[in-house]
Amino acid sequence: MIPVSKPLLDEKELGQITEVINSGMLAQGPKVKKFEDDFAKYIGTKHAIATNSGSAALHVGLLSAGIGRGDEVITTPFTFIATANSILYCNAKPVFADVNEGDFNIDPAKIEEKITSKTKALLAVHLYGQPCNMDKITDICNKHNLSLIEDACQAHGAEFNDQKVGSFGTGCFSFYPTKNMTTGEGGMITTNSDEIAKKARIIRNHGSQKQYFHEMLGYNYRMTDIAAAIGISQLKKLESFIEKRISNANYMTNHLQKIKGIIPPKTFNNRRHVFNQYTIRITDDFPVNRGEIEKVLKSNDIGYGIYYPLPINRQPIYEKSNNDNFPVSERLCNEVISLPIHPSLDESDLDNICTVIEGI
Repeated sequence: MIPVSKPLLDEKELGQITEVINSGMLAQGPKVKKFEDDFAKYIGTKHAIATNSGSAALHVGLLSAGIGRGDEVITTPFTFIATANSILYCNAKPVFADVNEGDFNIDPAKIEEKITSKTKALLAVHLYGQPCNMDKITDICNKHNLSLIEDACQAHGAEFNDQKVGSFGTGCFSFYPTKNMTTGEGGMITTNSDEIAKKARIIRNHGSQKQYFHEMLGYNYRMTDIAAAIGISQLKKLESFIEKRISNANYMTNHLQKIKGIIPPKTFNNRRHVFNQYTIRITDDFPVNRGEIEKVLKSNDIGYGIYYPLPINRQPIYEKSNNDNFPVSERLCNEVISLPIHPSLDESDLDNICTVIEGI
């Protein structure tokens, strides 16, 4: 079986975990602090604040930017539901803008028409590891005085114009096992703002800076030292993981771009795509539909994923409150399929995947 994703951990992570267990400091402690420092240095921000999940990072990131009841936050309907849900957690309203076909990310040309007097932030998603067009997005945020929150949960190490995502605004990362690096469960907020960093640290710790003194409503979103220990080791390997993903992606694209009806993921000269997912599009020119491709992949023990089968605005919890249509997102939901791309694949695995698809 070739899984669609696979975390890579070895004795280095085991050694880090053993060290934490032997220390007796299992909750948030010195390993979390080191992981935060290391991650901030890697992203190029002044601060990094660890959380227990990517969803928690998004929630705290928005709250720290002052998002609250009655505010509107513009985001994409073509992403994992945690992006929009984090806005609801703040008692704010997600306002969707459609995406580009080329990069699967929010279309800057569709953003300004969604801005109202209630709009307080833009939550941009770097989907599949592909950076958004940050030149245009930062210009829009500056022009309209919007807070910029980056959902970089799938984009560790991705870059736009040689600047890492998560450093343009308030970055939010996930370390779930399917990501380019993992802590099992975990998240991280990155920022250059002292004010946002201070508020985020308070919110993730029950609203407290000093034990048993609670100055605001907060949550138990702390990361454990065990998770941070894994993260410290994984971060050291991240660049090698990314380079292998990029190499695998180039190999797959060189083979699949020859097939009529398949559109491989695009890359751009000024963006570093880190391929958390290798997502192709199956168009009407392909001889069979996506469902038939799924059957063939299953029969050949090749993992795959449909990320995502429905735009968020059509999810049951959203469709009653949102009547807009997003034709690009709808089309992509019917066309996309993600193939294995993780660093543990060798050339024979890649050949197998390509051969199976070529043979359909």
